[in-house]
Amino acid sequence: MENYKSLYFIGAGGIGMSALIRYFLAKGYPVAGYDKTPSPLTEELIKEGAQIVYDENPRLIPSDFKDPKNTLIVYTPAVPESHAGMIWFKENGFEIVKRARLLGMITRTSKGLCFAGTHGKTTTSSMAAHIFAQSPVGCNAFLGGILKNYGSNLILSDHSDLTVIEADEYDRSFHQLSPYMAVITAADPDHLDIYGNEDAYLESFRYFTTLIRPGGVLIIKKGIKIRPDVQNGVTVYHYSMNDGGDFYAQNIRIGNGQIIFDFVTPKETIKDIELGVPVKINIENSIAAMAIAWLNGVSATDIKNAVASFQGAKRRFDFWIKRDDLVMIDDYAHHPDEIKASISSVKELYPEKKISVIFQPHLYTRTRDFAPQFAKALSLADELILLDIYPAREEPIPGVTSEIIFDKVTCRNKELCHKDMLLEKIKQRNFEVLITLGAGDIDRMLPEIRDTLNYK
Repeated sequence: MENYKSLYFIGAGGIGMSALIRYFLAKGYPVAGYDKTPSPLTEELIKEGAQIVYDENPRLIPSDFKDPKNTLIVYTPAVPESHAGMIWFKENGFEIVKRARLLGMITRTSKGLCFAGTHGKTTTSSMAAHIFAQSPVGCNAFLGGILKNYGSNLILSDHSDLTVIEADEYDRSFHQLSPYMAVITAADPDHLDIYGNEDAYLESFRYFTTLIRPGGVLIIKKGIKIRPDVQNGVTVYHYSMNDGGDFYAQNIRIGNGQIIFDFVTPKETIKDIELGVPVKINIENSIAAMAIAWLNGVSATDIKNAVASFQGAKRRFDFWIKRDDLVMIDDYAHHPDEIKASISSVKELYPEKKISVIFQPHLYTRTRDFAPQFAKALSLADELILLDIYPAREEPIPGVTSEIIFDKVTCRNKELCHKDMLLEKIKQRNFEVLITLGAGDIDRMLPEIRDTLNYK
Protein backbone atom coordinates (compact mmCIF):
# COMPACT_ATOMS: atom_id res chain seq x y z
CA MET A 1 0.00 0.00 0.00
CA GLU A 2 2.99 2.30 0.32
CA ASN A 3 2.68 3.12 -3.41
CA TYR A 4 -0.91 4.36 -3.17
CA LYS A 5 -2.59 7.35 -1.55
CA SER A 6 -6.23 6.22 -1.88
CA LEU A 7 -8.46 3.18 -2.50
CA TYR A 8 -11.62 2.56 -4.51
CA PHE A 9 -13.79 -0.46 -3.62
CA ILE A 10 -16.19 -2.08 -6.13
CA GLY A 11 -18.77 -3.96 -4.07
CA ALA A 12 -18.31 -1.69 -1.07
CA GLY A 13 -21.37 -2.94 0.81
CA GLY A 14 -20.14 -6.51 1.19
CA ILE A 15 -19.38 -7.58 4.73
CA GLY A 16 -15.72 -8.34 3.98
CA MET A 17 -15.18 -5.25 1.85
CA SER A 18 -16.72 -2.95 4.45
CA ALA A 19 -14.23 -4.14 7.09
CA LEU A 20 -11.35 -3.20 4.79
CA ILE A 21 -12.94 0.18 4.07
CA ARG A 22 -13.18 0.85 7.80
CA TYR A 23 -9.56 -0.24 8.29
CA PHE A 24 -8.18 2.14 5.66
CA LEU A 25 -10.41 5.00 6.80
CA ALA A 26 -8.99 4.48 10.31
CA LYS A 27 -5.48 4.60 8.82
CA GLY A 28 -6.29 7.98 7.24
CA TYR A 29 -6.64 6.94 3.59
CA PRO A 30 -9.25 8.57 1.33
CA VAL A 31 -11.74 5.82 0.36
CA ALA A 32 -14.49 5.72 -2.25
CA GLY A 33 -16.50 2.96 -3.87
CA TYR A 34 -19.55 1.55 -5.57
CA ASP A 35 -22.33 -0.79 -4.50
CA LYS A 36 -25.44 -1.88 -6.36
CA THR A 37 -27.95 -0.86 -3.68
CA PRO A 38 -27.99 1.26 -0.53
CA SER A 39 -28.01 -0.65 2.76
CA PRO A 40 -27.62 0.23 6.44
CA LEU A 41 -23.97 -0.81 6.12
CA THR A 42 -23.21 1.46 3.15
CA GLU A 43 -24.96 4.35 4.90
CA GLU A 44 -22.76 3.78 7.97
CA LEU A 45 -19.64 3.75 5.78
CA ILE A 46 -20.66 7.08 4.23
CA LYS A 47 -21.09 8.57 7.72
CA GLU A 48 -17.62 7.27 8.59
CA GLY A 49 -16.10 9.12 5.63
CA ALA A 50 -16.29 6.86 2.57
CA GLN A 51 -17.66 8.25 -0.72
CA ILE A 52 -20.05 5.61 -2.08
CA VAL A 53 -22.28 5.71 -5.16
CA TYR A 54 -24.94 3.26 -6.38
CA ASP A 55 -24.52 3.79 -10.12
CA GLU A 56 -21.65 2.13 -12.03
CA ASN A 57 -21.32 5.03 -14.50
CA PRO A 58 -17.58 5.95 -14.55
CA ARG A 59 -18.46 9.67 -14.61
CA LEU A 60 -19.55 9.32 -10.96
CA ILE A 61 -16.08 8.20 -9.82
CA PRO A 62 -14.76 11.13 -7.72
CA SER A 63 -11.96 13.05 -9.47
CA ASP A 64 -9.52 12.37 -6.62
CA PHE A 65 -9.72 8.64 -7.47
CA LYS A 66 -9.06 8.89 -11.22
CA ASP A 67 -5.24 8.80 -11.17
CA PRO A 68 -3.89 5.24 -11.62
CA LYS A 69 -0.63 6.22 -9.90
CA ASN A 70 -2.46 7.18 -6.70
CA THR A 71 -5.49 4.87 -6.40
CA LEU A 72 -5.64 1.11 -5.87
CA ILE A 73 -8.86 -0.59 -7.07
CA VAL A 74 -10.24 -3.43 -4.92
CA TYR A 75 -13.12 -5.67 -6.02
CA THR A 76 -15.09 -8.67 -4.85
CA PRO A 77 -15.57 -11.78 -7.06
CA ALA A 78 -19.32 -11.09 -7.09
CA VAL A 79 -18.74 -8.09 -9.42
CA PRO A 80 -19.46 -9.03 -13.07
CA GLU A 81 -16.86 -8.38 -15.78
CA SER A 82 -19.43 -6.20 -17.54
CA HIS A 83 -19.37 -3.65 -14.69
CA ALA A 84 -18.87 -0.24 -16.37
CA GLY A 85 -16.63 1.12 -13.61
CA MET A 86 -14.41 -1.97 -13.68
CA ILE A 87 -14.07 -1.69 -17.48
CA TRP A 88 -13.07 1.99 -17.16
CA PHE A 89 -10.41 1.23 -14.53
CA LYS A 90 -8.96 -1.56 -16.72
CA GLU A 91 -8.87 0.64 -19.81
CA ASN A 92 -7.08 3.38 -17.89
CA GLY A 93 -4.27 1.30 -16.45
CA PHE A 94 -5.23 1.02 -12.77
CA GLU A 95 -3.92 -1.79 -10.59
CA ILE A 96 -6.98 -3.88 -9.74
CA VAL A 97 -6.83 -6.50 -6.97
CA LYS A 98 -9.31 -8.86 -5.35
CA ARG A 99 -10.27 -8.23 -1.74
CA ALA A 100 -8.39 -11.39 -0.77
CA ARG A 101 -5.13 -10.09 -2.21
CA LEU A 102 -5.41 -6.92 -0.16
CA LEU A 103 -6.00 -9.05 2.95
CA GLY A 104 -2.96 -11.08 1.93
CA MET A 105 -0.83 -7.93 1.90
CA ILE A 106 -1.98 -7.24 5.46
CA THR A 107 -1.18 -10.81 6.62
CA ARG A 108 2.35 -10.44 5.26
CA THR A 109 3.01 -7.38 7.42
CA SER A 110 1.49 -8.79 10.63
CA LYS A 111 0.87 -12.14 12.32
CA GLY A 112 -2.23 -13.36 10.51
CA LEU A 113 -4.59 -15.66 12.42
CA CYS A 114 -6.69 -17.06 9.56
CA PHE A 115 -9.96 -18.95 10.08
CA ALA A 116 -11.10 -21.21 7.23
CA GLY A 117 -13.85 -23.80 6.81
CA THR A 118 -17.14 -24.49 5.06
CA HIS A 119 -19.03 -23.24 8.10
CA GLY A 120 -18.29 -21.96 11.59
CA LYS A 121 -15.56 -19.57 10.54
CA THR A 122 -17.47 -16.33 11.17
CA THR A 123 -18.54 -17.25 14.70
CA THR A 124 -15.17 -18.84 15.56
CA SER A 125 -13.08 -15.93 14.25
CA SER A 126 -15.42 -13.41 15.90
CA MET A 127 -15.20 -15.20 19.24
CA ALA A 128 -11.40 -15.37 18.98
CA ALA A 129 -11.20 -11.66 18.12
CA HIS A 130 -13.38 -10.83 21.13
CA ILE A 131 -11.18 -12.93 23.44
CA PHE A 132 -8.05 -11.16 22.21
CA ALA A 133 -9.69 -7.71 22.35
CA GLN A 134 -10.80 -8.26 25.97
CA SER A 135 -7.27 -9.21 27.04
CA PRO A 136 -3.96 -7.33 27.18
CA VAL A 137 -2.79 -9.29 24.10
CA GLY A 138 -5.22 -7.45 21.77
CA CYS A 139 -5.67 -7.90 18.01
CA ASN A 140 -6.79 -6.35 14.77
CA ALA A 141 -9.68 -8.23 13.14
CA PHE A 142 -11.45 -8.34 9.75
CA LEU A 143 -14.64 -10.29 10.33
CA GLY A 144 -17.47 -11.75 8.26
CA GLY A 145 -20.20 -10.48 10.55
CA ILE A 146 -21.14 -7.43 12.61
CA LEU A 147 -20.22 -8.19 16.23
CA LYS A 148 -22.89 -7.09 18.66
CA ASN A 149 -20.25 -6.32 21.30
CA TYR A 150 -18.67 -3.69 19.02
CA GLY A 151 -21.32 -2.80 16.43
CA SER A 152 -18.70 -3.39 13.75
CA ASN A 153 -16.93 -6.04 11.68
CA LEU A 154 -13.56 -4.41 12.36
CA ILE A 155 -11.51 -4.39 15.56
CA LEU A 156 -8.34 -2.30 15.80
CA SER A 157 -5.48 -2.39 18.28
CA ASP A 158 -2.79 0.24 18.82
CA HIS A 159 -0.25 -2.31 20.08
CA SER A 160 -0.97 -5.84 18.81
CA ASP A 161 0.71 -7.41 15.76
CA LEU A 162 -1.97 -10.13 15.56
CA THR A 163 -4.58 -9.88 12.80
CA VAL A 164 -7.68 -12.11 12.86
CA ILE A 165 -9.00 -12.81 9.36
CA GLU A 166 -11.89 -14.88 8.04
CA ALA A 167 -10.30 -16.92 5.24
CA ASP A 168 -12.86 -17.44 2.48
CA GLU A 169 -12.50 -20.53 0.26
CA TYR A 170 -14.83 -19.14 -2.43
CA ASP A 171 -12.87 -18.56 -5.66
CA ARG A 172 -9.78 -19.86 -3.78
CA SER A 173 -9.50 -16.44 -2.14
CA PHE A 174 -7.74 -17.85 0.93
CA HIS A 175 -4.76 -18.85 -1.21
CA GLN A 176 -3.76 -15.16 -1.19
CA LEU A 177 -3.10 -15.25 2.56
CA SER A 178 0.11 -15.84 4.50
CA PRO A 179 -1.05 -17.19 7.88
CA TYR A 180 1.02 -17.20 11.05
CA MET A 181 -1.64 -19.48 12.53
CA ALA A 182 -4.65 -21.04 10.82
CA VAL A 183 -7.84 -22.72 12.00
CA ILE A 184 -9.88 -25.09 9.80
CA THR A 185 -13.36 -25.71 11.19
CA ALA A 186 -14.97 -27.92 8.51
CA ALA A 187 -14.49 -29.16 4.95
CA ASP A 188 -17.94 -30.25 3.77
CA PRO A 189 -18.07 -29.65 -0.01
CA ASP A 190 -19.43 -26.29 -1.14
CA HIS A 191 -18.94 -23.85 -4.04
CA LEU A 192 -18.94 -26.71 -6.55
CA ASP A 193 -19.59 -24.09 -9.25
CA ILE A 194 -15.95 -23.11 -8.65
CA TYR A 195 -14.35 -26.41 -7.66
CA GLY A 196 -16.32 -28.94 -9.70
CA ASN A 197 -16.03 -31.81 -7.20
CA GLU A 198 -15.20 -32.67 -3.59
CA ASP A 199 -11.61 -33.72 -4.33
CA ALA A 200 -10.76 -30.33 -5.82
CA TYR A 201 -12.44 -28.62 -2.85
CA LEU A 202 -10.36 -30.62 -0.37
CA GLU A 203 -7.22 -30.00 -2.41
CA SER A 204 -7.72 -26.25 -2.04
CA PHE A 205 -7.70 -26.65 1.76
CA ARG A 206 -4.58 -28.83 1.58
CA TYR A 207 -2.86 -26.08 -0.38
CA PHE A 208 -4.03 -23.50 2.18
CA THR A 209 -2.18 -25.45 4.91
CA THR A 210 1.08 -25.15 2.91
CA LEU A 211 0.88 -21.35 3.24
CA ILE A 212 1.29 -21.31 7.05
CA ARG A 213 4.65 -19.80 7.89
CA PRO A 214 7.40 -21.91 9.53
CA GLY A 215 7.14 -21.43 13.29
CA GLY A 216 3.38 -21.14 12.99
CA VAL A 217 0.46 -23.36 13.92
CA LEU A 218 -2.45 -25.21 12.29
CA ILE A 219 -5.50 -25.94 14.48
CA ILE A 220 -7.78 -28.37 12.66
CA LYS A 221 -11.02 -30.05 13.68
CA LYS A 222 -10.49 -33.70 14.50
CA GLY A 223 -11.89 -36.13 11.94
CA ILE A 224 -12.35 -33.87 8.89
CA LYS A 225 -11.10 -35.19 5.55
CA ILE A 226 -8.28 -32.71 4.94
CA ARG A 227 -4.76 -34.08 5.11
CA PRO A 228 -2.58 -31.16 6.23
CA ASP A 229 0.56 -30.52 4.21
CA VAL A 230 2.38 -28.02 6.41
CA GLN A 231 5.93 -26.74 6.07
CA ASN A 232 8.68 -27.87 8.42
CA GLY A 233 8.42 -26.00 11.70
CA VAL A 234 4.60 -25.74 11.68
CA THR A 235 2.88 -27.41 14.66
CA VAL A 236 -0.47 -29.16 14.06
CA TYR A 237 -3.11 -29.35 16.82
CA HIS A 238 -6.49 -31.10 16.66
CA TYR A 239 -9.67 -29.99 18.42
CA SER A 240 -13.17 -31.35 18.89
CA MET A 241 -16.30 -30.65 20.87
CA ASN A 242 -15.95 -33.64 23.20
CA ASP A 243 -14.12 -36.26 21.11
CA GLY A 244 -10.62 -35.69 22.43
CA GLY A 245 -7.65 -34.20 20.61
CA ASP A 246 -5.35 -31.47 21.89
CA PHE A 247 -8.22 -29.13 22.78
CA TYR A 248 -11.76 -30.25 23.69
CA ALA A 249 -14.65 -29.84 26.12
CA GLN A 250 -15.58 -32.14 28.97
CA ASN A 251 -18.19 -32.09 31.74
CA ILE A 252 -20.69 -30.37 29.41
CA ARG A 253 -23.84 -29.12 31.17
CA ILE A 254 -26.84 -27.88 29.17
CA GLY A 255 -29.98 -26.59 30.88
CA ASN A 256 -31.90 -23.55 32.07
CA GLY A 257 -30.80 -21.63 29.00
CA GLN A 258 -27.13 -22.12 29.87
CA ILE A 259 -24.23 -24.14 28.48
CA ILE A 260 -21.25 -24.67 30.80
CA PHE A 261 -18.23 -26.95 30.30
CA ASP A 262 -14.56 -27.43 31.14
CA PHE A 263 -11.96 -26.53 28.46
CA VAL A 264 -9.11 -29.03 28.17
CA THR A 265 -5.78 -27.81 26.75
CA PRO A 266 -2.47 -29.70 26.41
CA LYS A 267 -1.29 -28.25 29.75
CA GLU A 268 -4.30 -27.18 31.83
CA THR A 269 -8.05 -27.47 32.18
CA ILE A 270 -10.03 -24.24 32.47
CA LYS A 271 -13.15 -25.08 34.44
CA ASP A 272 -16.72 -23.77 34.09
CA ILE A 273 -16.57 -21.98 30.75
CA GLU A 274 -20.01 -20.43 30.16
CA LEU A 275 -21.09 -19.59 26.62
CA GLY A 276 -22.43 -16.08 26.13
CA VAL A 277 -24.43 -17.44 23.18
CA PRO A 278 -25.70 -20.75 24.61
CA VAL A 279 -26.16 -22.84 21.47
CA LYS A 280 -24.62 -26.30 21.27
CA ILE A 281 -22.66 -25.69 18.06
CA ASN A 282 -20.87 -22.84 19.85
CA ILE A 283 -19.17 -25.33 22.17
CA GLU A 284 -17.16 -26.53 19.19
CA ASN A 285 -16.66 -23.01 17.83
CA SER A 286 -15.44 -21.77 21.20
CA ILE A 287 -12.92 -24.62 21.56
CA ALA A 288 -11.13 -23.48 18.39
CA ALA A 289 -11.35 -19.80 19.38
CA MET A 290 -10.04 -20.44 22.88
CA ALA A 291 -7.27 -22.70 21.52
CA ILE A 292 -5.78 -20.00 19.32
CA ALA A 293 -6.09 -17.43 22.12
CA TRP A 294 -4.43 -19.82 24.61
CA LEU A 295 -1.57 -20.50 22.16
CA ASN A 296 -0.99 -16.74 21.89
CA GLY A 297 -0.72 -16.20 25.62
CA VAL A 298 -4.21 -15.10 26.67
CA SER A 299 -4.73 -16.05 30.33
CA ALA A 300 -7.30 -18.57 31.56
CA THR A 301 -9.18 -15.82 33.41
CA ASP A 302 -9.35 -13.57 30.35
CA ILE A 303 -10.50 -16.48 28.17
CA LYS A 304 -13.25 -17.42 30.61
CA ASN A 305 -14.53 -13.86 31.04
CA ALA A 306 -14.51 -13.11 27.32
CA VAL A 307 -16.39 -16.25 26.26
CA ALA A 308 -19.10 -15.45 28.83
CA SER A 309 -19.43 -11.85 27.58
CA PHE A 310 -19.45 -12.70 23.85
CA GLN A 311 -22.80 -11.62 22.38
CA GLY A 312 -22.26 -13.10 18.93
CA ALA A 313 -22.40 -11.73 15.42
CA LYS A 314 -25.55 -10.47 13.79
CA ARG A 315 -27.26 -13.21 11.75
CA ARG A 316 -25.50 -15.97 13.73
CA PHE A 317 -28.11 -17.41 16.09
CA ASP A 318 -29.50 -13.95 16.51
CA PHE A 319 -32.49 -13.81 18.88
CA TRP A 320 -35.09 -11.28 17.67
CA ILE A 321 -37.87 -12.34 20.04
CA LYS A 322 -37.33 -14.27 23.26
CA ARG A 323 -40.57 -14.71 25.20
CA ASP A 324 -42.08 -17.65 27.02
CA ASP A 325 -44.74 -18.06 24.34
CA LEU A 326 -42.74 -17.02 21.25
CA VAL A 327 -39.12 -17.20 20.08
CA MET A 328 -37.72 -15.82 16.81
CA ILE A 329 -34.16 -16.67 15.81
CA ASP A 330 -32.30 -15.60 12.66
CA ASP A 331 -29.31 -17.55 11.35
CA TYR A 332 -27.12 -17.15 8.26
CA ALA A 333 -27.04 -20.93 7.68
CA HIS A 334 -27.06 -21.59 3.92
CA HIS A 335 -25.33 -24.99 3.53
CA PRO A 336 -27.14 -28.25 4.40
CA ASP A 337 -24.76 -29.07 7.27
CA GLU A 338 -25.22 -25.58 8.73
CA ILE A 339 -29.00 -25.89 8.48
CA LYS A 340 -28.90 -29.31 10.17
CA ALA A 341 -26.75 -27.91 13.00
CA SER A 342 -28.96 -24.84 13.36
CA ILE A 343 -32.30 -26.68 13.56
CA SER A 344 -30.85 -29.43 15.77
CA SER A 345 -29.43 -26.89 18.21
CA VAL A 346 -32.77 -25.06 18.46
CA LYS A 347 -34.63 -28.34 19.01
CA GLU A 348 -32.27 -29.13 21.86
CA LEU A 349 -32.85 -25.71 23.41
CA TYR A 350 -36.64 -25.98 23.04
CA PRO A 351 -37.47 -29.73 23.06
CA GLU A 352 -41.14 -29.26 23.91
CA LYS A 353 -41.93 -26.58 21.32
CA LYS A 354 -42.92 -26.63 17.65
CA ILE A 355 -39.97 -25.58 15.47
CA SER A 356 -40.90 -23.63 12.33
CA VAL A 357 -38.43 -22.62 9.62
CA ILE A 358 -38.46 -20.00 6.88
CA PHE A 359 -35.63 -20.79 4.43
CA GLN A 360 -34.40 -18.76 1.46
CA PRO A 361 -32.06 -20.85 -0.73
CA HIS A 362 -28.89 -19.03 -1.86
CA LEU A 363 -27.55 -19.59 -5.41
CA TYR A 364 -28.94 -21.76 -8.21
CA THR A 365 -25.77 -23.86 -8.36
CA ARG A 366 -25.78 -24.64 -4.63
CA THR A 367 -29.48 -25.55 -4.79
CA ARG A 368 -28.83 -27.82 -7.79
CA ASP A 369 -25.78 -29.50 -6.24
CA PHE A 370 -27.26 -30.13 -2.78
CA ALA A 371 -31.06 -30.33 -3.18
CA PRO A 372 -31.42 -33.76 -1.47
CA GLN A 373 -29.18 -32.69 1.41
CA PHE A 374 -31.13 -29.44 1.87
CA ALA A 375 -34.39 -31.40 1.93
CA LYS A 376 -33.08 -33.83 4.53
CA ALA A 377 -31.83 -31.02 6.80
CA LEU A 378 -35.04 -28.98 6.48
CA SER A 379 -37.14 -32.08 7.24
CA LEU A 380 -35.88 -31.80 10.83
CA ALA A 381 -38.28 -28.86 11.28
CA ASP A 382 -41.91 -29.34 12.31
CA GLU A 383 -43.04 -26.96 9.58
CA LEU A 384 -41.36 -25.20 6.68
CA ILE A 385 -42.02 -22.10 4.57
CA LEU A 386 -39.67 -22.26 1.57
CA LEU A 387 -38.92 -19.08 -0.40
CA ASP A 388 -37.66 -18.61 -3.95
CA ILE A 389 -33.93 -18.93 -4.64
CA TYR A 390 -31.85 -15.80 -4.04
CA PRO A 391 -29.61 -15.60 -7.16
CA ALA A 392 -26.80 -13.35 -5.86
CA ARG A 393 -24.16 -13.37 -8.60
CA GLU A 394 -25.82 -16.04 -10.79
CA GLU A 395 -28.17 -16.26 -13.76
CA PRO A 396 -31.10 -18.70 -13.50
CA ILE A 397 -30.50 -22.35 -14.41
CA PRO A 398 -33.36 -24.07 -16.29
CA GLY A 399 -35.21 -26.50 -14.04
CA VAL A 400 -33.54 -25.29 -10.85
CA THR A 401 -36.10 -23.78 -8.47
CA SER A 402 -36.95 -24.16 -4.79
CA GLU A 403 -39.33 -26.96 -5.80
CA ILE A 404 -36.45 -29.44 -6.25
CA ILE A 405 -35.84 -29.07 -2.51
CA PHE A 406 -39.50 -28.80 -1.57
CA ASP A 407 -40.55 -32.05 -3.28
CA LYS A 408 -38.14 -34.07 -1.12
CA VAL A 409 -38.93 -32.42 2.25
CA THR A 410 -40.73 -34.90 4.52
CA CYS A 411 -42.08 -32.71 7.30
CA ARG A 412 -45.88 -32.74 7.22
CA ASN A 413 -46.48 -28.98 7.15
CA LYS A 414 -44.60 -27.41 4.27
CA GLU A 415 -45.40 -24.57 1.89
CA LEU A 416 -43.78 -22.73 -1.01
CA CYS A 417 -44.00 -18.95 -0.78
CA HIS A 418 -42.92 -15.91 -2.79
CA LYS A 419 -41.07 -13.41 -0.63
CA ASP A 420 -43.61 -10.66 -1.24
CA MET A 421 -46.32 -12.88 0.26
CA LEU A 422 -44.32 -13.93 3.32
CA LEU A 423 -45.76 -11.44 5.81
CA GLU A 424 -49.30 -12.52 4.90
CA LYS A 425 -48.35 -16.18 5.45
CA ILE A 426 -46.88 -15.28 8.85
CA LYS A 427 -50.12 -13.58 9.87
CA GLN A 428 -51.98 -16.83 9.18
CA ARG A 429 -49.69 -19.03 11.33
CA ASN A 430 -49.25 -19.59 15.05
CA PHE A 431 -45.58 -20.00 15.79
CA GLU A 432 -43.84 -21.19 18.95
CA VAL A 433 -40.21 -21.08 17.76
CA LEU A 434 -39.51 -19.55 14.34
CA ILE A 435 -36.09 -19.73 12.66
CA THR A 436 -35.27 -17.67 9.56
CA LEU A 437 -32.41 -19.18 7.56
CA GLY A 438 -30.40 -18.19 4.49
CA ALA A 439 -27.59 -16.04 3.11
CA GLY A 440 -29.67 -13.97 0.68
CA ASP A 441 -31.68 -10.86 1.51
CA ILE A 442 -34.07 -12.44 4.03
CA ASP A 443 -32.31 -10.35 6.68
CA ARG A 444 -33.81 -7.16 5.22
CA MET A 445 -37.27 -8.44 6.19
CA LEU A 446 -36.40 -9.30 9.79
CA PRO A 447 -37.76 -6.09 11.38
CA GLU A 448 -41.07 -6.55 9.51
CA ILE A 449 -41.24 -10.24 10.44
CA ARG A 450 -40.61 -9.39 14.10
CA ASP A 451 -43.23 -6.64 14.10
CA THR A 452 -45.78 -8.88 12.37
CA LEU A 453 -45.23 -11.58 15.00
CA ASN A 454 -45.40 -9.13 17.89
CA TYR A 455 -48.53 -7.30 16.80
CA LYS A 456 -50.71 -9.85 15.04
